[in-house]
Amino acid sequence: MFAAALRTRAAPLVAGLCVGLSACAPKPVGHDLFPLGEGHQWRYDVKTEWENNVVEHEPLVMETLGQSPLDDGPAWLRRSDAGISYWLRGDETGIYRVATKSELDADPRYDKERRYVLKAPLTAGSTWQSDTTAYLLQRRQEFPREIRHTHPAVKMVYSIEATGLVVDSRAGRFEGCLKVKGQASLRLFADPVVGWRDMTLTTQEWYCPGVGLVRLVREEPANSTFLTGGTLTMELLEWK
Repeated sequence: MFAAALRTRAAPLVAGLCVGLSACAPKPVGHDLFPLGEGHQWRYDVKTEWENNVVEHEPLVMETLGQSPLDDGPAWLRRSDAGISYWLRGDETGIYRVATKSELDADPRYDKERRYVLKAPLTAGSTWQSDTTAYLLQRRQEFPREIRHTHPAVKMVYSIEATGLVVDSRAGRFEGCLKVKGQASLRLFADPVVGWRDMTLTTQEWYCPGVGLVRLVREEPANSTFLTGGTLTMELLEWK
């Protein structure tokens, strides 16, 4: 899930009854591919390649902090070193996000509906939908430059493309991985020649057993005189 992962370009990608969610119920579907328990940490390199050939790198660190109850019940808490907190839950339907909080928010902001990271069944062909926005598309001249500040969210359709994959990364080689692909379309005024055009937003995510998200690629090409876009790649460097 892209909005729960990125440092600066993502919008801004789960106590008395149980010690942990797994103590009261079977482990949720997808828990091995997206660990929720306390004490995990992931360090990523986030590379953005803009259409003007500028390449930027920035680090991202994510960690799991264990259970952190919300008003409507227990949830698992993740936090990025950019100060964004994410609350997630899991059950027989999969792993899903329920709330977020930035350093500027006084309280968690609840999602209107479940935002699935992985949805059962975890087999090729499974699909689900979640809201997304343009994280890379920008205006060349007008302000605000970022499209996400002026355009409403659109639905992205996610699907499990393949399972049992081998993924090589700077953190090592991982087997038995699952690939998720998401596609959405955002209609924008490209330039006076072509006028309005459907801009394609594409996300690819690779999840590996016992590790979690190993690689993410977000593509938002513009190829217009009014807009610019690019490709963002997030690759795992270290994890524990």
